[in-house]
Amino acid sequence: MLKRTLLCTAGAVALSIPTISHAQAEGVNPSDAGNVIIVTATRRAEDIQDVPIAVTAVNPEQLERQGVANVQQITSVSPSFSTSNAQNAGGTVVLRIRGVGTTSNNIGFESAVGIFIDGAYQSRPGIALSEFVDIERVEILRGPQGTLFGRNTSAGALNITTVAPDVTEFGGFANASYGNYDFMNIQGAVNVPLIQDTLAVRITGAYSERDGYLRLPNAVEDSNEIDRYLVRGQLGYESAGGVTLRLIGDYSRSTATCCQSIEVRRSPVEEAGLFALVGLGARGGINQPNTGQEAVDDLIGSGNFAPLADIDQWGITAELNVPLGDDAELVYIGSYREFRSDQVNDSDFTGLNVVNTTVNRAAIDTMTHELRLQGEALDGRLSWLVGGYYADEDITARGRLELGSDYDALIGALIFGPTGGMFGNSPLQTLSGGFDPNGAFADNLYTQNSESWSIFTHNVFEITDGLDLTLGLRYSDESKSGGFAQLAANNQTCTGILANAPGLSMGPLAGLVPTLVGTACFPFTAQADLPGSGVAGGLPTPATFQTNFSDDELIYTVKLGYEFPSIPINVYASFTHGYKSGGINLDSTAAASGADPRFASEEVDAYEVGFKARFLDDALTLNVAAFHQEFSNFQVLEFTGTQFQTFNVPQAVSTGVEIEILARPNDNWTFNGGLTYVGANYPDDCATAANAIRVQNLCGNPLTNAPDLVAIAGITYENEIGNNLDFFLNGQIRTESDRRTSTQPSNPASLADTAPLPFDFQDSNTKINLRAGIGAQDDSWNLEVWATNITNQITRGVTFNTVLRSGSRSTFPQEPRMYGLTVRTRF
Repeated sequence: MLKRTLLCTAGAVALSIPTISHAQAEGVNPSDAGNVIIVTATRRAEDIQDVPIAVTAVNPEQLERQGVANVQQITSVSPSFSTSNAQNAGGTVVLRIRGVGTTSNNIGFESAVGIFIDGAYQSRPGIALSEFVDIERVEILRGPQGTLFGRNTSAGALNITTVAPDVTEFGGFANASYGNYDFMNIQGAVNVPLIQDTLAVRITGAYSERDGYLRLPNAVEDSNEIDRYLVRGQLGYESAGGVTLRLIGDYSRSTATCCQSIEVRRSPVEEAGLFALVGLGARGGINQPNTGQEAVDDLIGSGNFAPLADIDQWGITAELNVPLGDDAELVYIGSYREFRSDQVNDSDFTGLNVVNTTVNRAAIDTMTHELRLQGEALDGRLSWLVGGYYADEDITARGRLELGSDYDALIGALIFGPTGGMFGNSPLQTLSGGFDPNGAFADNLYTQNSESWSIFTHNVFEITDGLDLTLGLRYSDESKSGGFAQLAANNQTCTGILANAPGLSMGPLAGLVPTLVGTACFPFTAQADLPGSGVAGGLPTPATFQTNFSDDELIYTVKLGYEFPSIPINVYASFTHGYKSGGINLDSTAAASGADPRFASEEVDAYEVGFKARFLDDALTLNVAAFHQEFSNFQVLEFTGTQFQTFNVPQAVSTGVEIEILARPNDNWTFNGGLTYVGANYPDDCATAANAIRVQNLCGNPLTNAPDLVAIAGITYENEIGNNLDFFLNGQIRTESDRRTSTQPSNPASLADTAPLPFDFQDSNTKINLRAGIGAQDDSWNLEVWATNITNQITRGVTFNTVLRSGSRSTFPQEPRMYGLTVRTRF
């Protein structure tokens, strides 16, 4: 008899009931746990088939069998969820649900997909990149969730719950894995009751390392590696009267080298041989021998050194549950977290010494408090909830960029054609009056304090048998104060060019003055508040600022659900008005030329209908959702090559259908499937002529990294060998259609030029994961072999214009094939 409950992917995953009290509260018989999927998507423990929202639930066994080690790898178990990563390990992670997300790489930007770990909000995706270990479940809530889930969930939310201390039994587990690229992973946990049935402690730890899969011939080590660990300690208390208290403390650290890009389109400057003419070699610092997809497949990058990172964080979370009679409960969840990131990288992504980030430090201190009072009334026909939320966050970031010894020669190559090479490999030094840009730097400081508070209510009323009405309201108030100051700067080339610009603009170099000013006063390395920085059309240099942002919004949801009396089918329809706070662009050029560094809040009106059904004595589960989401003031951040710009697009939409299916014809076979078909795009009339060209240019195009179609399918076979052993075979496939991988779809300087940017679209692709295992029926030990992306499909996550290479395009590749062996033991 198989003792393990195995249900795989796409939202139909069996979860053990967390506690008998939760099950009883919802009228669930604990003996039926194998047929019930319990989630807390409504801040109450409920059968997922009874929840009138689209939610995918993933249990720990599924995380293990699909190799889901962190938030970014949830893509293998949810077709509606996607992620991408760019330049660094912690600050450029973008999460998307139904094709909608918020571009990153600016510490002032918050994600449209909210992340909650044990009920506590995590303010940035990079904060939640720790190892997945000792996880009870992961819930992917699709669509805006602002009524119940705090802040910034205009696209959806991830609700992650770790395994709580067990006050009844001693136990634990240990896992060890080894794979290609010298991958090593060790995980373990031990649970110890200190006072039987009353007090217990649980200690969890994980360590993971892997060599980089992207080779850097010019560097000492390769890029895109893993090197991280996590320690989590918990104390759990349960009183005879039903009071429960959970205290959680965790610490994690990552020192991975991540992430380097690959050039996929050569610069016309290289093709004309101009790099060689100024002494920078024929390739101008590029190592990869091929271009396009062949270059990506080679996994060879360029850089003087691998990106370096030291990211550590610690936090504490407390959850208190106090029963108030038989029909009500008081719940408090509070948290405090400190996140620190220290990174350096070769910012020009070539083997030349052009631009280097020598300091990139960030500190985020976040405190949250949530208090809820919830219960039942009217003989159980009304399930009510009221609550309040408060969050305070302090951000400090420091960035220092320096120009390198090859910078002037690179500019010489860029202007070689128009000038006939008359300034050789030192045009900026010559035209600035003898100031060498090598070593020019700016040391910039960004700060922000934000406060958020809200009051909310969420109520479910049973109108008649089987017909439920859900009403939710949340009033949210956001206020932020932030700015940019310059600690130090030394760029005499910039001041020299600005001083000489009036004279240059009167001569034969007049047409080149904007280029000369823009490169000499490269915004990340220029002095702030320089007079005359916009002379002759030159790029604006940094301008210090201190500003405030405040906004408030009423968030609400209305849902109607009906459970058929004689068949296990639920249908529902809902409308939700969601919200994501605006804020402040924490960039050195955000206020240049008098610009307003603030960006507006994002709002969404979401319509959804769906049904959830069980057939054939629960052997088949089918869930379907159709949705239409209209976004206003959609937030966008893009890198122009010289600065990070934030802006709002008046309209964006996401419309589609999601299908999830799970079949268990017998105890041996499990089949699962999931399909998301979505049109996430900017409408043809998304902007007016009054909007900037970069906004108008988006109209009629799909959102970034939003494929129209994503499908998942899987199969698992498990059986016994004799009376002592179990074995399983598992295969999973994920396929997606074409997707656009950059912010701008075409030339952002011209509405007439609608040709897609080179190598912008990632072709459709299919990735396959396999896993097989054998072990004792009592789970005392298990041995597994596994492989992910077995056909080695190397795909592109983000594509961008290579810094200062005039027409060159580069991309950040996603993981190649991985394979290995895992040993598990439980006690």
